[in-house]
Amino acid sequence: RATLLLSRCLLKMVKGNIIVPEDILSFCCNGLQGSSTSPPRAWEPGEREEAAGAMASPSPARNPTEVQMSQLVLPCHTNHRGELSTGQLLKWIDTAACLSAERHAGCPCVTASMDDIYFEHTISVGHVVNIKAKVNRAFNSSMEVGIQVSYEDLCSGKHCSICKAYATFVAQGPLGSKVRLKPLTPQTEEEKIEHSIAAERRRMRLVHKDTLKDLLTHSPQETELETRDGSGAVPAGRTRVESVELVLPPHANHQGNTFGGQIMAWMENVATIAASRLCHAHPTLRAIEMFHFRGPSQVGDRLVLKAIVNNAFKNSMEVGVSAEAYGQEMSVSRRHINSAFMTFVVLDREGQPRTLPMVAPEPGDGERRYREASARKKIRLDRKYVVSCKQTEVPLSVPWDQSNKVYLSYNNVSALKMLVAKANWVLAREKEKVRMYTLEEDKFLSFRIEISVCIPAGRAFSLLSNLRRRHEWDSHYLSAELVQKVDDDDMIYHVVSRKLRHENKPQDFVILASRRKPCSKGDPYVVAFRSVTLPTHPARAEFARGETLCSGFCIWPESEEMSKVAYYNQAMPGYLNYVTTNVAGLSSDICSTFEACEKFLLKNKEDLISRLQDF
Repeated sequence: RATLLLSRCLLKMVKGNIIVPEDILSFCCNGLQGSSTSPPRAWEPGEREEAAGAMASPSPARNPTEVQMSQLVLPCHTNHRGELSTGQLLKWIDTAACLSAERHAGCPCVTASMDDIYFEHTISVGHVVNIKAKVNRAFNSSMEVGIQVSYEDLCSGKHCSICKAYATFVAQGPLGSKVRLKPLTPQTEEEKIEHSIAAERRRMRLVHKDTLKDLLTHSPQETELETRDGSGAVPAGRTRVESVELVLPPHANHQGNTFGGQIMAWMENVATIAASRLCHAHPTLRAIEMFHFRGPSQVGDRLVLKAIVNNAFKNSMEVGVSAEAYGQEMSVSRRHINSAFMTFVVLDREGQPRTLPMVAPEPGDGERRYREASARKKIRLDRKYVVSCKQTEVPLSVPWDQSNKVYLSYNNVSALKMLVAKANWVLAREKEKVRMYTLEEDKFLSFRIEISVCIPAGRAFSLLSNLRRRHEWDSHYLSAELVQKVDDDDMIYHVVSRKLRHENKPQDFVILASRRKPCSKGDPYVVAFRSVTLPTHPARAEFARGETLCSGFCIWPESEEMSKVAYYNQAMPGYLNYVTTNVAGLSSDICSTFEACEKFLLKNKEDLISRLQDF
């Protein structure tokens, strides 16, 4: 009420130069301080509209979970260079993300993890930090929150992106019990894309540790120190830092649990000290690898923070940080609540990374951390390159190896899901039950062909994901050899196609096939294809090596016995003549192929029913 009355008074001052009586100003101030005891009264005629008019014009409808935060960077927020402290930025990011999560959950939420963060620029005093956070997808009891951070220079009007992050939050009920979340329905094209890809990012988080172990298993046992001149190496023990923090009420949320952002800020502080002890300079944080919160800490807990430089490369270093909690000073047992790995660089006066001294690892665990740091660096580079690139920027012939297999699989599935979520598809042709749509974007002409088939979706998914059987319905396929079974969901095939007209030799492809079952109700079955490079299958003279950027199937259950099958292909320039011929109606090749696909599915359904009856 106080805010409303103050707005009305301000409105009258603007419109009629009316002086606001002191008693009204006093009432407004008291109301804002929560000291007013006057009973609420009903709205007067036109009062609601007048109050609305006094406020800023309403913004367009947006995601109900969206939270926007703007913070003016003051000297108390900065480091010795007058740049915003990364620890302070992490606290703001975590706060905005937590508020967004709680808007959707309707109950308290805690930070479970924070994905990799790459800081593109630094922020100076006087800049405004703008943070936007919104829930991308809700799973059973956890949800993914997407965060975008940018800064604004109020003097020049310049806006610049700082980073993009994804955090996972868990909703908590009474006594810390998990809460089942309601599903989130995306509205815009962007929200649909993020909602669809969130399931793939979740899968990538779950297999992150396995990826590291697999890479270490296949990498050489000798360390980098053994292959270089380590005479000037700095013992890693000299960079070791240990610090303790007492969790006070300002460090905790309304549940009494320590803010995840506060813990991250403390960890960044000790990591910076460890990095400084190696380079004897003030380092700059460039990247943070996934934070995983293993458990909570509360007001009154002591947090022991430990950091050490695991490895130093030519222009960057990795610092490992851990956080342990205990309740009383005499307590012997400590709870490991978090670990993280941070990448630092040291910039010269021109802003270029300086060469760093080498690190001599400690025996035992130090050597293990040294090797793991090298493996993580390779994974980080591959992940940043493959995952963060736009689809048009990822080259077709990306080599497949142990370090990037998870992220190529992610890129394969997410690219198809992004294509599916596009909103500007145009119906180009319809023949009986087959419908063909096209989408023109930049240098790509994408097409989608869909049909409803009387077959369970799971069965159609199993048949269409097996490329070795594709020649049974697709006349363009001559053979498909399974080259490598990566796991149950990802396989690599060597495919040979028939020679088309006006071509001297047939094409061959090395294709990664990634299959995904629905993550939740309403999701389709997905089979995604993209080209990769294998050293065991180089281009050969008898074939013309072909490549596919993005293609695959999405299968939606319409009932227990009916499925909608859709095939997508983002056509490359060499394939455009074939596609445009079909779009123009001069050939029915595509439609005929898809009708053959329907017959193949129905035939295999009948064969299965017959075998079951015989059994």
